[in-house]
Amino acid sequence: MLNVDCSLTNVHCSLFIVVMFADVHSSFRESPILALAPMQDVTDLAFMRVMAHYGGGPDYFVTEYFRVHPDSSPEKKILRSITHNETGRPIYAQMIGMDIGSLVRTSEILLDYPIAGMDINLGCPAPVVCRKQAGGGLLRNLQHVDKILGAMREVCSDRRKEFTVKTRIGYDDPAEFEAILEIFAKHEIDALAIHGRTVKDKYQTPVRDRCVKMAVERMGCPVIANGNVVNVATGRAYHAKTGAAGLMIGRGAIRSPWIFQQIRESYAGEQVMVPTRRDLHHYIELLFRELAGEWAMYDEVKHVNKMKKYMIYIAQGIDAEFEYEIRRVRSEEAFFAVCDSFLDNDEVLPDLPPEKSKLFCGFKELLE
Repeated sequence: MLNVDCSLTNVHCSLFIVVMFADVHSSFRESPILALAPMQDVTDLAFMRVMAHYGGGPDYFVTEYFRVHPDSSPEKKILRSITHNETGRPIYAQMIGMDIGSLVRTSEILLDYPIAGMDINLGCPAPVVCRKQAGGGLLRNLQHVDKILGAMREVCSDRRKEFTVKTRIGYDDPAEFEAILEIFAKHEIDALAIHGRTVKDKYQTPVRDRCVKMAVERMGCPVIANGNVVNVATGRAYHAKTGAAGLMIGRGAIRSPWIFQQIRESYAGEQVMVPTRRDLHHYIELLFRELAGEWAMYDEVKHVNKMKKYMIYIAQGIDAEFEYEIRRVRSEEAFFAVCDSFLDNDEVLPDLPPEKSKLFCGFKELLE
């Protein structure tokens, strides 16, 4: 298990990532690099701490995105994911925006913090983001993407830091991906994380593993496969079908914080941990406490509502009544009363979420 002190220096963190990614291509490492997918207002510092509690969590983290525009400055809340991160894992600072001067200016600020490098978001499908020609919306303007990547590569190289990209495979159509890859290949990206859907797909289709495999074959950097990894079997299938250097997991990790540990155990030929409802109860308690610790002044109703953002993923496939009741609680007492009622036993948790839900769908095609 990795044990890296990223409080040392930026150079140490960056150098570790170079070695880690290089090691993926060695015949001595079969297991993929594992990363937590950044999700806005979800994968904050408290959540990172909780993930690291379970078998060490992912091999590295990426922050929620810093919103970048001419008048922006790095949000203090997201900066805490860097300055107060005691997980021992390297962390990348992710930005979203389209103004090149602002992206460079913000990078110069963030590169003074103990980060492994900078990451640019070219995949967020949120309509409000795409309307501003940022995130996934930038994939409609590859000339501008070309300029952004060139500027970002230069500023990161000047500071001897990693530059990574997170993308989707197109805006409207997977056929766009070949042209996107041509742009990426020009800029010596250190790692490319690919969510195997288009922006228009959002989260409602199977991932296109063939596109990720194409990137693995054509890019000169490690490729990280993202999307639809919900258990060990889907992770191993995605890895095998694409040959990717790593797996990036988001929704599947919210639902099951053991997933990074389980994948490592599977590749090591060890017995894979099988969580129970009681284990899930403990996870919810830990997450509740960690999130509460981030409030300047604790607000019970707001905190319970914050927990519901996580519970919509956690409750998938447990009991319909559990999901129904947890959505309607308003107090801490009521919240844990529902959890106690449904989770205070040693029944084994379902390995897979329901495939036809709005949150998890299409993952079974990875297993075919």
